[in-house]
Amino acid sequence: MVLQPALSGLPRGRPATESLTTVAPGASQEEIRRQNLGALLRHVHVHGPTTRAQLTSRLGLNRSTIGALAGDLVAAGLVTEDVAPSVTRRAGRPSLVVSPRSDGVYARALSIEAGKLRAARIGLGGRILDLRETVRPAGMSAVDAVGALADMVRDMERAVTADAVCVGGAVAVADTARDSDGRIRFSGPDETLRAALEAEIAVGLPFLAGDLADIAGLAEHIRGAAAGSGNLVYLHGDLGVSAGLIIDGRLVVGHQGHGGQVGHMVVNPNGRPCWCGSRGCWETEIGEAALLRHAGREPDAAGGVAEVLRAAAQGEPAATEAVRRVAEWLGFGVANLVNIINPDTVVLGGSLGEIYAAASDTVRHRLGEVALPTSWPQVQLRTAALGCDAALIGAAELAFERLLADPLNVGGAA
Repeated sequence: MVLQPALSGLPRGRPATESLTTVAPGASQEEIRRQNLGALLRHVHVHGPTTRAQLTSRLGLNRSTIGALAGDLVAAGLVTEDVAPSVTRRAGRPSLVVSPRSDGVYARALSIEAGKLRAARIGLGGRILDLRETVRPAGMSAVDAVGALADMVRDMERAVTADAVCVGGAVAVADTARDSDGRIRFSGPDETLRAALEAEIAVGLPFLAGDLADIAGLAEHIRGAAAGSGNLVYLHGDLGVSAGLIIDGRLVVGHQGHGGQVGHMVVNPNGRPCWCGSRGCWETEIGEAALLRHAGREPDAAGGVAEVLRAAAQGEPAATEAVRRVAEWLGFGVANLVNIINPDTVVLGGSLGEIYAAASDTVRHRLGEVALPTSWPQVQLRTAALGCDAALIGAAELAFERLLADPLNVGGAA
């Protein structure tokens, strides 16, 4: 991955969904073994229960090596091996199924979002074991949220069995928040937040922090709507608009983790003033506030985006026109990103996913008008498959990375 301090602690240069390892020239047998252990564990973590025969084929290793590696991971308490029920009656020796030990190895995943705080225990293999959520009051900074997050984590930990192991944690932080006076401000991750989390929640364990769009985009790349896509743009809409970028299978986050601020791409120089100080930013045309304004609703109207979309589906003229206008600008901005980045897939999450689902034809038509004919025909536009859990799942993926890179050399604590 291409990483900056806000996502520190992960190995550089590893594709986000890499399963096969590249052995360095001159590597020792022990180094090769550990790399192969990581490849096997990564595969079952991403793809789920897999037979030894399938692992032999997919990882390019022989049967005896796969058997030895699986045995080591079983002994370490990271995977289980069982005979698949569907093959128990077949002639000959059945191939054992290797599965991640989701209930015994987990990460602490947190998200600090525009209006809420969430905490989850997520098991190896991406399974959500437990989840808590509470309101984030207006004016609460990311660091101020640590106490509430710690309370939720401690509440979840009461149900953890004595033999379960936590390998670390990560937090996804929305890049915008609302002050107590209603104004929007920047609210991204920083080292102060990470230090506070390590002191309060992860004593003795590493804790990573990153932008919500980056982390949600990573989750959609590994497990969601863009699984298998090497070049994608994940767009997230709430109070603002931001993007997570995966290029050649690698997460790109920019200087100090503050890249992807596509909401402040100027698309209408004569447009409305933006809270950032500029005018005509993309999020002034496609953000939640723009949809509510066009529909004649107050900025803090009950139901927000969902209520406008329901009204549009029922044929209310103002709501229908509001959805159309936002969809036009959404397609316009996506076309610019397609021309610059040339992705395989664009995934729309948060409120943008809801708008796209309601007006996909308008978005695609505008994209076709503006984007270069050499770029847009192959682009897949998709709504986020992981929904509101994408940030938590992506945070867990960050926390698991050390374990997947070297399964037998990562300590944990219950």
